[in-house]
Amino acid sequence: MCEDDHAGIGRRAVFVTGAAAALTLATVSFASAAGGTGPRTRTVRGTLPPGSPDFVYVPVEVPRGVRELHVAYTYDRPAVPAGTQGNALDIGLFDEQGTDLGGRGFRGWSGGARTEFFVRADAATPGYLPGPVRAGTWHIALGPYTVAPQGLSYEITITLTHGEPDEAPRPVYPPERAKGRGRAWYRGDCHLHSEYSDGRYTLAEIAELARAAGLDFINSSEHNTHSAHAHWADLAGDDLLILLGEEVTTRNGHVVALGTDPGTFVDWRYRARDNRFGRFARQIRRAGGLVVPAHPHATCIGCNWKFGFGEADAVEVWNGAYTPDDEVALADWDGMLVASVRDGRRDWIPAMGSSDSHRSPDVIGRPQTVVLADDLTREAIQEGIRAGRSYVAESSKVTLSLTASGGRGEHAGIGERLRVAADTPVTVRLEVTGAPRCTVRLVTDQGVLFTGDPLPVSGAGVVEWRTTASYAAYVRAEVRHEAAAGPLPGALAAFTNPVFLGS
Repeated sequence: MCEDDHAGIGRRAVFVTGAAAALTLATVSFASAAGGTGPRTRTVRGTLPPGSPDFVYVPVEVPRGVRELHVAYTYDRPAVPAGTQGNALDIGLFDEQGTDLGGRGFRGWSGGARTEFFVRADAATPGYLPGPVRAGTWHIALGPYTVAPQGLSYEITITLTHGEPDEAPRPVYPPERAKGRGRAWYRGDCHLHSEYSDGRYTLAEIAELARAAGLDFINSSEHNTHSAHAHWADLAGDDLLILLGEEVTTRNGHVVALGTDPGTFVDWRYRARDNRFGRFARQIRRAGGLVVPAHPHATCIGCNWKFGFGEADAVEVWNGAYTPDDEVALADWDGMLVASVRDGRRDWIPAMGSSDSHRSPDVIGRPQTVVLADDLTREAIQEGIRAGRSYVAESSKVTLSLTASGGRGEHAGIGERLRVAADTPVTVRLEVTGAPRCTVRLVTDQGVLFTGDPLPVSGAGVVEWRTTASYAAYVRAEVRHEAAAGPLPGALAAFTNPVFLGS
């Protein structure tokens, strides 16, 4: 075993690659291993100070004839005062094609979920992509997520195994169509995590739990990797459509790439101030996906959304178990609706909900987005989400129907517009099932204008309310559980996207 020392990083070059600042350390060389037959190992150590760049690259010179590359790492976790961030060090890998923004050389990312990984032609650790270990300069990517005041000391052990590579598998992806019911309401969970990033669920467990939750579709959304895409095919079926995507996890917020082309990788190595997000939002759409900012008001480090909503196709308002940050996200989204009608714009951003499940006891399908789509296909589901023909429910037990009608038979549903004169009487009708003792609220651009009595223990009820387009530019519904105490409303059981009123 050979050892290198990276302790003195002050002499290394800090540079900007069109994204966040990055630091490249001294190259780890395996030149002397060329022609060998057994594993060769190098260990490097170093310390990163507070204020280190977002990404630190360790170049590794890989000679010819390598069958497998294996990396293991550790870092110290010193005690820190209350309120002070400790050490957290993410890790990933780029091959000889380089680390340029855009990810041409991307070979995998496990964040802080794993302490070791390998890649070879026929297999790789979940989160990483199988493929040949070609000769050239590879880079281990370190992401010092947080650094304690004492600094972050790390140790990386790199092992190369020589030999003839096995044949690389040909990826097989799930179909873009399942057996649907024609134009109908389909239930889905578009934000899920497995062992292919920082989750504990296997893909098979996710598929099983999705079916048990009454879901018709799900979206693969691992943090900063598309490595799961080629492993879903056997788990799809006539009863479950599996879309492919990624949770693009930047230091300034997370965005779900929903339903991209198989094998699409979206880079995450930039901050809001780098003015790069628009480029990758357009990449998501070119790959046939939707751009969905996730949990925009979450309080975890790096989770709060700072890129604005100009590129969003929808926004994840409800994430997992309903919490105060979801309430803030709901209010913020409602403010965006108000701004769109105030400014006379016809474009608006629909809301979604997803579970963001990682492991038990996270509940897959709590919440779920219920979409009116022409069929159970990738394209039809995306079109329904983009149009806002959807509502969000805490489980498959809850169903909603929100309509608005005028005096001459005009009719509009969720995500649609009832084209009537400003003073035409409008009847808003909400039908609810599966929400025992919940309270119905109708919300407009003027605020909450109707609050009903609690629904009976059967959970079913019908509410009608009359208004005009001059009084309410839109109407949306909220179904809430009883509040535990105080003036705050109860947690959501379901809510709808709006019905717009007026010509």
